[in-house]
Amino acid sequence: MLLFKEITRENFWECIELSVEEGQVDFVTTNAVSIGQSKVQLECIPLAVYDDEIMVGFLMYCVDEDDGEYWIYRMMIDKNYQSKGYGKKTMEKLLEIIKQDKTRNKVFLGVHKESIFAVKLYESFGFKFNGQVFGNEHIMRLDY
Repeated sequence: MLLFKEITRENFWECIELSVEEGQVDFVTTNAVSIGQSKVQLECIPLAVYDDEIMVGFLMYCVDEDDGEYWIYRMMIDKNYQSKGYGKKTMEKLLEIIKQDKTRNKVFLGVHKESIFAVKLYESFGFKFNGQVFGNEHIMRLDY
C-alpha cells in the first residue's frame, strides 16, 4: 500500500540516499536540497513515498506564496523502483490530497521537456504546458 510519510530524524538519511538513473540526474533537484528548501520555505511539504515499509521515492508540494496556487515542486522515484507504477500511484495519491482543498482548482509543476517519461506521466493526468518557462523547467498546469 502506498503511503506518504513525514521526513523525520529516523528516515532522513534513507531519503537523501534515494537517487534517479544517471540520465535523469539533471532533471531532478536532490532530496537533500529539497528538504533544505522546505526549512526556509515553510509552505513546502516534503514527504517520503513508501510501499508499506519500503521507501521508494520523495515528493514535495505546497501552496506557493507568490501566486497562492498549488505547486508540485518535486517528485522522484528511486532508480531501483522505477517502471513499477510508483510514479503514477504517487501522482494519483498526491492529486487526491490536493483536490480536497475546494478553495483552489489548479495545480502547477515544472518539468524538463527532455524528461520524456515524466512529461508523458503528467500529460496522462491532464497536465498541459502553459508556455511559461523558469530556467530549464517548462511549466505544466492541471485544471480540475
